[in-house]
Amino acid sequence: MTRRRSRIVLGIALFALSVLFSLWFHDDRHRIAALLVFTLPPLLLLVGVLRGSGKAAFWAGVLGLFWFSHGVMVAWSRMPERAYGGLEIVLAIVVILASSWPGLHARFAGRR
Repeated sequence: MTRRRSRIVLGIALFALSVLFSLWFHDDRHRIAALLVFTLPPLLLLVGVLRGSGKAAFWAGVLGLFWFSHGVMVAWSRMPERAYGGLEIVLAIVVILASSWPGLHARFAGRR
């Protein structure tokens, strides 16, 4: 996977995460706070990733660890929200892998 393709996958995963959080918290009592905390960061990172920022990709990977942990906690402890948590886990893994792929490829690819 090239750097460009990993950025596209990362962008799609970040957008999907923001949509997931928007759907998840649309009926929440503290909807505005939940949207600011959960939906806004992936969208801001998406803008940076689309502009080609390496820092945005790095921070997406870092926040991906948070999203993964949050998804595991929700899937384990809240039965009605288990599907949301499971989807968050999958998308977080995609974010982590897509943001790390160029570095992993550079490290482990054969010399040309």
